[in-house]
Amino acid sequence: MNDLDLIIAAAREAGELALGAREGGLKIWSKEGGSPVTDADLAVDTLLRTELTAARPGYGWLSEETADDPARLATTRQFVVDPIDGTVAFMKGKPWFAVSIAVVENGKPVAAVVHAPALDETYAATAETPATLNGAPIAPSATDRLFGAAMLGDAKMFTHPAWPEPWPDMRVETRNSIAYRVCLVASGHFDAAIALSPKSEWDLAAADLIRRQAGALLTDHKGREFAYNRPVPLVPSLVCANKALHPLILSRVGHIELP
Repeated sequence: MNDLDLIIAAAREAGELALGAREGGLKIWSKEGGSPVTDADLAVDTLLRTELTAARPGYGWLSEETADDPARLATTRQFVVDPIDGTVAFMKGKPWFAVSIAVVENGKPVAAVVHAPALDETYAATAETPATLNGAPIAPSATDRLFGAAMLGDAKMFTHPAWPEPWPDMRVETRNSIAYRVCLVASGHFDAAIALSPKSEWDLAAADLIRRQAGALLTDHKGREFAYNRPVPLVPSLVCANKALHPLILSRVGHIELP
């Protein structure tokens, strides 16, 4: 079984586990730093770690719900995993959460799946094949102006009075899962996504390959692309958009100096 087939099968099994756990009732608590976590997050993480590392014992492991092991830095390939990306949506009974799994080699994702089990949506790609949604090829939108664009982000951020130039009227929505947001842009369901706050590698690694193979752009707010399996697995921000909108967004946010 190749890497893509392996991680798709694992993601679907993990999605079934997550949905079943939610139906049965979740135990919820706060991690250090205040973000919520459920017993299902940990159960899915255990399932994926057990199955994937057994199938590929030489691969490193980086996951939101596993204590980081620096040994991953010495491996050729790594699994970069968010067992349940969008835990807030998951625990509130909403459908916008996903199982995100990437295989990373030399800092770049080479196989990826983002599976949203409550929506029965499976986004996938390899570095050699087109990005797909449930097996059908996807592509970003052709929208070429921000006025009227479908934007994923924080509505309050766009109306903040500190912007040198007000943002035009846009349809602004949010989705808890970062990976799913990027996939929605890659598939043309939204035109762009912006987040001006740090994100983890496991939020983005799988979705990064999917958007790349679909033809969308993803960088930080300064226009820098991402590398994965770094000692500190964080990125400062994200801007994902089709090729026409991406530079228009960078021109508005590139001046910002984040802490």
